[in-house]
Amino acid sequence: MEHLYDMLSRVDGYIYPNEIELHWGILIVLYPYITGLVAGAFILASLERVFKVKALRPTYQLALLTALAFLIVAIMPLVSHLGKPFRAYEIMTTPHLKSAMAIFGFIYLWYLMAVLLLEIWFDYRRDLVLWQDQSTGFKRRLYKILTLGVNDISPKTVEWDDKLGYFITVVGIPSAFLLHGYVGFIFGSIKANPWWSTVLMPVIFLFSAMVSGIALVMFLYMAVSYFRKEKINMLCLDEIGKYLFYVLVLDFALESLDQVHRIYEAEESFEILDVLVNGRLEYTLFIFQGLLGTIIPLLTLGFLRIYKPRENIRKGLYLALSLLILMGIFFMRWNVVIGGQLFSKSFLGFTSFKLGLIGAEGFLMAAFWLILPFAILAFLLWLLPPWKKVQEGHTS
Repeated sequence: MEHLYDMLSRVDGYIYPNEIELHWGILIVLYPYITGLVAGAFILASLERVFKVKALRPTYQLALLTALAFLIVAIMPLVSHLGKPFRAYEIMTTPHLKSAMAIFGFIYLWYLMAVLLLEIWFDYRRDLVLWQDQSTGFKRRLYKILTLGVNDISPKTVEWDDKLGYFITVVGIPSAFLLHGYVGFIFGSIKANPWWSTVLMPVIFLFSAMVSGIALVMFLYMAVSYFRKEKINMLCLDEIGKYLFYVLVLDFALESLDQVHRIYEAEESFEILDVLVNGRLEYTLFIFQGLLGTIIPLLTLGFLRIYKPRENIRKGLYLALSLLILMGIFFMRWNVVIGGQLFSKSFLGFTSFKLGLIGAEGFLMAAFWLILPFAILAFLLWLLPPWKKVQEGHTS
């Protein structure tokens, strides 16, 4: 009875009984957030590999390893959310090709196995052979396994590695678009929810993913350089900032266009959405996503394109802006996933969302899945250090 009173205290107006508790919580917020980081990091890496933006070379391998670390974890919030997570494998063993959710499983495996892992393997294969000879103990055995028995490092073979890696990167660019555009498609295709149902949703998710992934690589590049006590390549950092600014402009324009279209169209749901954004989403939408996560970074990055202050000032600004953007994109996902469930399909009432500390859908579980990719990345950087490739001159 006490639980019932607690639930009813979160309701305003008229709401259907099955809408009191939200079915999608913090874990479903993390799912598009983490997949977005993967897509954005990979696209940044492709700028150097495919489009020959040489200034980004110091972050190429870091971006690839970041994409891999986050991709390994990307599906886990979904699996944790399932009532019976140990049955998750059945999406592969009993494929249902008309299910958008089921199709994601195949897209995920394609991107993980056929794109990222292969590209990293071709990029590192020569180094793995060399490191195998230079290492001892566990690390040597690990390198030997990773070479897959292919120890030929003749110039012709290495040249083929580079060509195959380039081809996979080219294939990987539309794959990255598909990986995260699909997430927006899932929400945008739910016609019964006017907060989600827009044809721009896949495109907005895709560009926000690029923004978050580029911001993450910028932050990681600065953090790794600091811990290694290495001088930051300001040409590289400024170049990342340039592309971050361009993509952020496009993302802001698309989201603004979507909102202007909603206001102009003013369908029957407009009144309830107006109350939603000016009420329960007021802080997360206007302050965290809009002001701190978009407007301030946009203006500051634009300022840095016109006037370049001293290096130390630019470093501090880039660090702060990358964190603000990562926060802003997280709250964009929050506003979409949580916000779309706060109003009733009757358009006459609201519920609210309370994030618990513990439990399968609690804060600690979400924090675990958000921290785990950084731990995996730390292991990958120990095993496949990008700076060694630079020092030894074995870049592909």
